[in-house]
Amino acid sequence: MPPMRKFAFVVVLAAGLLLPGAAALAHEERPVTFPDGTGSVPVLRTGEPDLLVCKTDKADFERRIANFPAELKARNLDLFAKCQQKGVRHLQEAVDQVQRPGMTIAILPGLYREEPSQPAPTGACARLPARWSDWGYQILSFEQQVQCPHNQNLVAILGKQDLQIEGTGTGPLDVVIDAEYRKLNAIRADRTDGIYFRNLTAQRTTFNSLYVLETDGFVIDRVLTRWNDEYGFLTFASDHGLYTDCEAYGNGDGGLYPGSASNINDGRGHDVPRYAIEIRRCKSHDNALGYSGTAGDSLWVHDNEFYDNMVGATMDSLYPSHPGLPQNHAKFENNKIFNNNRDYYRHTRDGTCARPPAERGYERGVVCSQVGVPPGTGVIVAGGNYNVFKNNQVWGHRRAAFHLFGVPAFIRGEEDLAKQADTSDYNRFEGNVFGVAQSGEPRPNGLDVWWDGQGTGNCWQGNTGASTPVVLPVCAATAPELSGGSNRLLAEPVKLIKQYLCADFSAAEARLPAGCDWFGASGAGKVETQLALGGSVVLGLLAGLFWWRSRQATRPRGGSPGSGAGDGVASGPRVIGRRGHRLVLAGTVAGVLGLALDVVAAAMASAALTGVALLLMGAWWLCLGAALRGGRPVFGWFTIVLGVLACVDAFDRLVYLIPVIPLGPGWIRGLVTGFWVLCAVVVLAPRRTRMAAERPAEAEVPT
Repeated sequence: MPPMRKFAFVVVLAAGLLLPGAAALAHEERPVTFPDGTGSVPVLRTGEPDLLVCKTDKADFERRIANFPAELKARNLDLFAKCQQKGVRHLQEAVDQVQRPGMTIAILPGLYREEPSQPAPTGACARLPARWSDWGYQILSFEQQVQCPHNQNLVAILGKQDLQIEGTGTGPLDVVIDAEYRKLNAIRADRTDGIYFRNLTAQRTTFNSLYVLETDGFVIDRVLTRWNDEYGFLTFASDHGLYTDCEAYGNGDGGLYPGSASNINDGRGHDVPRYAIEIRRCKSHDNALGYSGTAGDSLWVHDNEFYDNMVGATMDSLYPSHPGLPQNHAKFENNKIFNNNRDYYRHTRDGTCARPPAERGYERGVVCSQVGVPPGTGVIVAGGNYNVFKNNQVWGHRRAAFHLFGVPAFIRGEEDLAKQADTSDYNRFEGNVFGVAQSGEPRPNGLDVWWDGQGTGNCWQGNTGASTPVVLPVCAATAPELSGGSNRLLAEPVKLIKQYLCADFSAAEARLPAGCDWFGASGAGKVETQLALGGSVVLGLLAGLFWWRSRQATRPRGGSPGSGAGDGVASGPRVIGRRGHRLVLAGTVAGVLGLALDVVAAAMASAALTGVALLLMGAWWLCLGAALRGGRPVFGWFTIVLGVLACVDAFDRLVYLIPVIPLGPGWIRGLVTGFWVLCAVVVLAPRRTRMAAERPAEAEVPT
């Protein structure tokens, strides 16, 4: 392994020791196996149902269907009459009567609280030998789910094949499955190949409304999920899936979570034969995350709307024990991602989220975020590879449209050194429209792109409105695998520090890291501003001392003209001669301006201002180095080198991303600056032995 790569890995691993334990928490599940891929996406059946579910209150039923179209109203009245004779009153009853593949359950309009499933477990079900997750629930095997189906689930569909469950109303809200915060899941479909859900609502759980697990072939069609501690829809370790025309809101994590989708394209480039799951024409809003994709592999997400969340969509490689990591091959195209500026952390601060779920007020708009994210962001890609974002409209975000950064492998539990920098590669951003609403009205994002600079092959092409960072790699038209990128092993140092600080969020402990602007820090309270201010103060003091020394060199030291006594610095060794004073003065003015501008740039998160600040600081170091060469040649040339590095860093940010260096100029400049500061202190320190030796000579000068 090359020395530079070894060094980068050591830095990454050392930084990992600072990562809070809270970052290791996520959706926990039993060990799962991806389907073998031989299934297919089920097709809606339109024949008569095999099983009917309804309530007995005819007056309530007639009220619910009163405004239905005549034909649909007549059909529901006919089904209601049949259901009173041979139907059941709870969805679980109907599921339990499914005896063969290919059956259809019709649920008539009504509220289904599934009372027989509500009681807490007793007997053997209350003493199951299973590990407890960090979220406070047991991680049960499939066999234990079969043994005790309602320990965690209001409705448990276990091992049924080709089952269709359909509401008979005009829309999802006509049929409501309500867990009333008594169960983890409203509906669990586990190893249910060919399952089809249509036209119903599931709501109010302590985890998620609709859960599909280890299933080859599923459809979620015109289904609404809302008001859950975690997810609206969760599909996990599944293949041949389709979400269509769905809606999710009021969820503390992702409205839509296609986690650990079948990893069918691992090892491929951008040309793939198919995607495991398709998500189309869905609306996800007023959640912590509109879309969450830990190990969201091989997903085609198109023609959806993600709006009024804290973050529109995320895909990541952040959490261990999720099969299919690192995340790869999600394709987002033709989506509208806008106004994701909600900040639900206020409910954590004021103690609302410490109450029992039923008392938090989810139905009134409260969302208790379970994740630490930067509100005001369109899309976050945290350690993803080979993702494509094409022809999306992204507008109205106060922070950033896209937020891209790498995630070292140890965070997902991989200790192999060779894998530590294997994320944030070959992500393509093509033809996206930034900062323009659907109406054509300008609605700019705070930043169009926030990127930590890490990764290989990341590129941007044909996007409208993208302006920050100033420099972005361009996609290669004929060889996508060779596109752009900087081949950087580590993120920019300040951004890396910020990411680790912000990762200290904990919903369970109501911990919101100070100094992170995700949770309310601003201006001088931001960690990046504090780092810039601290560095500027140190460098500003040194700039002032060098200027003062050079100024002293212009004053007589008590010697006669021509004696040479006035050629050096009065209070120390000869560092800067008279002729360098003007050069130092000009450089000091530029340097102080640059240092002040660097603090402003950090507070404003402006890559352009940072680049200009670096140019000004580079000018200071170049001028100072030129002035120092006479009295301190080694230190003078060292200072000139530092000035060149600052200019190279500015060039990398403002003009062209340098592709051939494994560490960004920011890392190199930062390390060199630290050593330069130590050397500068030594150079500026008075040397008593030399001063004592010079005193007799000074005494002989006539006065």
